Amino acid sequence: MNYGIAFTPLVPTLVLWIGLAAIVVIAALLLIARARGTAIRVTALALILLALANPSFTSEEREPLSSVAAVVVDKSPSQNFGERAKETEAAREALVNRLKQIKGLEVRVVEAGQADGETDGTKLFGALSSALSDVPTDRVAGAFLITDGRVHDIPANAATLGFAAPVHALITGHPDERDRRIAITAAPRFGIVGQKQTITYRLEDNGVSGERARVVVRRDGEVLSERTVLSGQTVRTDIDIKHAGPNIVEIEASPLENELTLVNNRAVVVIDGVRDKLRVLLVSGEPHSGERTWRNLLKSDASVDLVHFTILRPPEKQDGTPINELSLIAFPTRELFQQKINEFQLIIFDRYARQGVLPTAYFDNIARYVRAGGAMLVSAGPDYASLTSIWRTPLDSVLPAEPVGVTEKPYLAHLSDIGKRHPVTRGLEGSESEPPHWSRFFRTVDTRNADTPPLMTGADGKPLLLLSRYGEGRVALLLSDHIWLWARGYEGGGPHLDLLRRMSHWLMKEPELDEEALRLQVHGKELVVQRQTMADTVAPVTVTSPSGATRQLTLTAGEPGLWTSTIDANELGLWQATDGTLKALINVGPVNPKEFAEVTSTADTLKPLAQATGGDARRIVSGSAIDMPRIVPVRSSSVYRGDGWLGVRIRDASVVRGVGVLPVFAGLIGLLLLLGAFAATWLREGR
Repeated sequence: MNYGIAFTPLVPTLVLWIGLAAIVVIAALLLIARARGTAIRVTALALILLALANPSFTSEEREPLSSVAAVVVDKSPSQNFGERAKETEAAREALVNRLKQIKGLEVRVVEAGQADGETDGTKLFGALSSALSDVPTDRVAGAFLITDGRVHDIPANAATLGFAAPVHALITGHPDERDRRIAITAAPRFGIVGQKQTITYRLEDNGVSGERARVVVRRDGEVLSERTVLSGQTVRTDIDIKHAGPNIVEIEASPLENELTLVNNRAVVVIDGVRDKLRVLLVSGEPHSGERTWRNLLKSDASVDLVHFTILRPPEKQDGTPINELSLIAFPTRELFQQKINEFQLIIFDRYARQGVLPTAYFDNIARYVRAGGAMLVSAGPDYASLTSIWRTPLDSVLPAEPVGVTEKPYLAHLSDIGKRHPVTRGLEGSESEPPHWSRFFRTVDTRNADTPPLMTGADGKPLLLLSRYGEGRVALLLSDHIWLWARGYEGGGPHLDLLRRMSHWLMKEPELDEEALRLQVHGKELVVQRQTMADTVAPVTVTSPSGATRQLTLTAGEPGLWTSTIDANELGLWQATDGTLKALINVGPVNPKEFAEVTSTADTLKPLAQATGGDARRIVSGSAIDMPRIVPVRSSSVYRGDGWLGVRIRDASVVRGVGVLPVFAGLIGLLLLLGAFAATWLREGR
């Protein structure tokens, strides 16, 4: 019970102060005049003023509230190294049991740092704040962190914790742990395809010094270099950016004897390859309706630098007009097809025939350009089947089919069985129906002796689209010049943009359009293994997690040409997959996560904050046993630690369950007090 006096004035407070002042003045005057009965008179006036103030005796019935201590258990991946997981559970059980023995103490246990909840670092103080979010600050008795000490959300100072109670850190692990890691000090995020980028890294050894390691650098699984590096040495390595999209660079150091883990011996850098301006040479043999389709497609892409020439007046059409009176631009054949041919990523011949413009030697240059890794696309019309066809040049060695004639009849293009699997044509809009929802073409160039199956077929099932490889280069042959009908929306049109873009990107070796590919993708918390193939079956795929655990997967068929399987991406870091021929890599989570940057246990990171709150950070592992300190309840102190013990601050918080009120001047008691005062004053005045 708590007792007190409360006032509920019957008049405004100002009136009470004025009355008090008047009583003081009257008392002073009576004292100065040395009047008899001053005490009785002043007392009567004071009782009247007190009655106006309406005092009451109060009594409160209070129920004490328990103090609250939080236990935050670190469940981050680094707690799985060595025997830390067992040490953590043993410490948790012992600590909770000791805290529960303290009378008036509520214990809250929360786990934090799980791999599926944290993506970059161990965050224990966020979990602590959540655990105490509904607890008033005057009830917090303290907090205990069971961790290896590698915490990445430590507050800057104790004031930001939001409570005034000790924080203690119980550190798992051993003080003599050893570990080696590769630390990336500088790395680019992007790189131009075909150019070099520089990565700077450092070899760091914890627990030892002066050691050497063999460091291997790989790009997309291919070994680029090996060298010996001294502990603490900073190294620069140049990386060729081979292709557009992610270029995954691994830097791996040989193991350190008796080191804690091999997870951080390897660092990963993902450099997104971006193409510089793609130089495309478009040569139109004559003006025609489909010429603008190619030009519009290529000019709409800001990354394409287009060089376009149209043969407006072939040599055989001479009419005697002087050259200086013609509005023609001379075709720089020698510059384009001899001096600068290798500067182009793609050469397109659009209805081009031999017209005496290009000497035979230049066609030979183009064939060599293709075999050396160049790309060529031929959009054929009647010119391809004529006596002046480019087939009748040295290009015949890199063209996939020989022309034999032209079929003039309306037809709908279809995807072949191969085309339904090939990434260039698979899933083209409108192809899912039979017949496809595309407009008709009216011409097909007939061919024979094709060295590759067609992806699309035309009139009477004849080849319409052929893709082929020659040496390091690629060639596409489109055996109709009516693709412009799709672009113009004739009879509803067709997916000309998708088809032409995919063809162009396949020719320029975009990895996502390769016929045979193994890919890894992350969807949420799942890792998707995808195999692109033109075959009817696929081999099992072996997946290796960042920790080195392997698992063999049997893929299931999905849409044509795609086989997939899904597993949980339950580890952060670099995942690998291989079917014995192809290999795929992907990084799950942040590149080089903080969780694995430093893995040796330490009390140094948490000790400044803990001691600022009156707590402490200390190791709890002694040999193979857990050495837990005593937990002591402390009422009030600035220090909650000592030799062999840690303290919690026991609070005096309570809640009011009932209140009793007894007015002094209400009822008979108040009446008697006032009557007594008046009677005493009357008696004194009557003398």
